[in-house]
Amino acid sequence: MIVDDPTARRRRWHWRTLDNAAGGLALDLGLYAVSATFAAITAVTSTLLPHRAWGAVAAVGYLLATLTVTAQLLLRRRSPTSRLTGLPARWTVTGLAWAATTLLPLAWQSIDRAGGRTDRAQEEVLVVEHAGNRLLEHGTPYLGPDAIAALPPGEQLMGYTPYQPGMAMFGLPRALLDTWWTDSRVWFAVGTALALALAVAALRGTRATTGQPTTAATHQRDAALLRGVQAATVLPICALTLATGGDDLPVLALCLLALTFAATDRPGRAGLAVGLAGALKLFAWPVALVLIVWGLTRRAGTRVAAGAIGLPVAALLPALLVDRDALTENVLRFPLGHGLVTSPAQSPFPGYLIASTLPAGRLIAAALLVAAGVAIAVRLARRPPRTAVAATLICGYGLLAAIALMPSTRFGYLLYPLALLTWAPALHRPADTPATPLPDVRPGRSTSA
Repeated sequence: MIVDDPTARRRRWHWRTLDNAAGGLALDLGLYAVSATFAAITAVTSTLLPHRAWGAVAAVGYLLATLTVTAQLLLRRRSPTSRLTGLPARWTVTGLAWAATTLLPLAWQSIDRAGGRTDRAQEEVLVVEHAGNRLLEHGTPYLGPDAIAALPPGEQLMGYTPYQPGMAMFGLPRALLDTWWTDSRVWFAVGTALALALAVAALRGTRATTGQPTTAATHQRDAALLRGVQAATVLPICALTLATGGDDLPVLALCLLALTFAATDRPGRAGLAVGLAGALKLFAWPVALVLIVWGLTRRAGTRVAAGAIGLPVAALLPALLVDRDALTENVLRFPLGHGLVTSPAQSPFPGYLIASTLPAGRLIAAALLVAAGVAIAVRLARRPPRTAVAATLICGYGLLAAIALMPSTRFGYLLYPLALLTWAPALHRPADTPATPLPDVRPGRSTSA
């Protein structure tokens, strides 16, 4: 059993004080209010039409959630023990907020798109659906370099599929039937919801199967789990991404599921979950590496690696056999900036600014990215993560550094480190903390009874 050291606990104190204010409702109110403001600004100022459409609907959803939490806070002042202000009620508000700010605008845009609107989806939705169609017809989701070069200059970018082969599976429904519910975003949402539901069930089931009593530690972990789910669902960067594009969300959710399986001592399942994520997108590969190192500390590295490496390799093998040049062009050359066209991912992070403004900037940015990777590798070698919490923090901070230093990147990629770092507190084991029962605050009851 590994117990958090006192220094680490002190570092978390200020965050917990903020997170626990008014039973968690104070931070809920701030989250929804700021999100409502962001959505309203997006609806008015965004130059991307799918984003504007999302903002118009989501702003109302966030506003309703803000008003609901305000009512909960007022009720809590009058009746601190009311069930309408407790953790189950906060879960309900979170679910309704996700439905209103993500699922509703997603369905609306999908229906409009099926009706003929061409401004109701980002390019990645079309790319994934084209990949699914090519997979069905040709056995590979990728176009070769000659086929991409033969496209009109304005269409060459859309000819690329810069994802792992598994991502094309989300485009298969559209290849089979052209209707609103075969929009790839609908299936991104299904995959995301399923993975997150499994993660929540795994963490909650640990206490149920071990018969642990409800203590302050377990209550704190359940509250942290809610905060982690909020970060992966109703946080605007996630809600906007899923409603308008969405390919990153199932990858993120599978990574969170893998880390959850690690926290519940299921290394084989952790490997399978992160392997599925790695079969979709390269962003999951660093998480897989960290989890393999975690597995080695538990003499389970082989079990983790079997899924973490085996599934992406199994997904790549058919595409490699059908058209090796097409695979290389899409998965390697294009992301590295050596394709026929340049990636439009150009958010002004340090890596992009260095690459675009300094002499030999791309080499400098690449060197900084490699240096960050070496630093993380040294950290893993000298102090391998022995807990799922440590592994999650390494993944979160590592991806944050990589996103900041990549020459081509997007603001939307920040959803990975933000969700991972928020998820980490939920992975603490209640058994690692003294089992102090929660006080009974009902009238007429004594905590020493």
